[in-house]
Amino acid sequence: MARVKIATQARERPSLDVEIARLRDLDVGALRARWESAHCKKAPSHLPRHLLFRILAYRLQTDRLGDLDTESRNILDRSSSPEHASSRAADANRRANTVRAGTVLGREWNGQMHRVAVMADGFAWNGATYPSLSKVAFAITGTRWNGPKFFGLRDGQRLGIGGKT
Repeated sequence: MARVKIATQARERPSLDVEIARLRDLDVGALRARWESAHCKKAPSHLPRHLLFRILAYRLQTDRLGDLDTESRNILDRSSSPEHASSRAADANRRANTVRAGTVLGREWNGQMHRVAVMADGFAWNGATYPSLSKVAFAITGTRWNGPKFFGLRDGQRLGIGGKT
């Protein structure tokens, strides 16, 4: 989660870019000295120049703009590869957008309010049960929609799964 206001980020961005560009021009000895001043201890001797640069650049960014939120950090920490991290993030997002049975979703379309009841085996609308929200959205509009997006579940609203919140 960002620790700095957006207006402050906009003002500090050029100086941050300049500082990172200066880091790029430093040799290994200078990067190690910079590490020591930033971390108050010597840089690990096994780290090559490119990792020293990346770690220092990351530290500059997090100090100015804020670090990753806890959930993102946990996903990355538990991942063995970038592809695996991407898949875990998508799974976490999918789980967070699942709705519980008994929830009633509403959406106005063409001046008419449509209410959909979430059931254990699908979604009830207008006397029929549909297997997905996308099928309900299609029945309402006559065009293909992403069902969760049509009903506002992809606009930052988070609902728990199966009894969890």
